Order: sequence, then C-alpha cells, then structure tokens
Amino acid sequence: MFDTMTVTKAAGALIGALLFLLLANWAASSLYHVGSAGHGGEGEEHAQAYSIPVPESEEGGEGGGEEEQIDFAALMEAADPAAGEKAFGKCKACHKLDGSDGVGPHLNGVVGRDVASVGGFAYSDAMIAHAGEAPQWTPEALQEFLADPKGVVSGTKMSFAGLKKPEDRADLIAYLQSVQ
Repeated sequence: MFDTMTVTKAAGALIGALLFLLLANWAASSLYHVGSAGHGGEGEEHAQAYSIPVPESEEGGEGGGEEEQIDFAALMEAADPAAGEKAFGKCKACHKLDGSDGVGPHLNGVVGRDVASVGGFAYSDAMIAHAGEAPQWTPEALQEFLADPKGVVSGTKMSFAGLKKPEDRADLIAYLQSVQ
C-alpha cells in the first residue's frame, strides 16, 4: 500500500512545513521584536539618540513648580453654556438633569446646593465629611472639585479623572447654572 517513496514524500512535506513555520517565525520576530534585543538589558538605561535639556526650577524639582493662578471670576463671565453642554457629555454616564439619580446624584440645581444633600442618594463617607469642610457647591467649590475630584475628596466614589482646562470647568458650571 505505502511504498518507501510515499513515506519519504509525506515526511519531507511535514518537515518542510515545520521548517517554513520556523523561518517565518524568525523573520516575523526580527521585524516585530518587542524587548531589548541587545540594546541594553532589563532595567538598564538605554542610550538615547538625542536629549532635550530641561532647566530645573528654583525649588530644585523639575517642571514649573506651582500651578499658575487663574482668574475664575473672569472665566465665569466669559463662560459659554453651550460649550458646557458639550462638556456635560462626559458626565451623562453617571449624572442626570431630570431630578432622578443615576450612578451619581442628579445635577440639576447643583450650583448653590448643599454638598451631599440629595435625599435618598447613598453618598460616600468621604463626601459626607467634605460637606463639613465646604457646605455648598459654589461655582468656586465646583471648579476646584471638577479639576481633581479624588484630590479634593479623597475616597469619593466618583471615578472621573476631572476636567483639566479651567475654561471647560467654567463652561460646565455655567451650563449647570442654566439648568437650575
């Protein structure tokens, strides 16, 4: 049934296929290699093609030191509620404006409202404690909180990272004021 030539052909085809896969793997790993590849081991500093000198600040650290002060009152005067409505798109996943609570408390009427005061909503202990420090959601308090929620109220349930641009925060607060 099988003669020597048939077995030799089958073995050659199998070995040839494995050899092809081995060579294809070698070629692909040389093209798409992830790792050091002889350019310094794990944890070693890699030689850079060029470097950009960064002057150190007077405090001895890198960067700009203190955050620049913003005139939030002027930003609120120039705030655009329409742009704030677009910024509210990031909040819609957890907050509603129709008086019903979602994952977070409803935000209609939040400007000027007492902190942690929505009845029936289960606030975190950190937010309830924050109500003693800052009793009302003034535009200034909202501006500070929206910049870094976890930094202002450590332990809050709110997982949002914050709005980095002061203009975006002012626009959002102006929008929230308009939907009282």
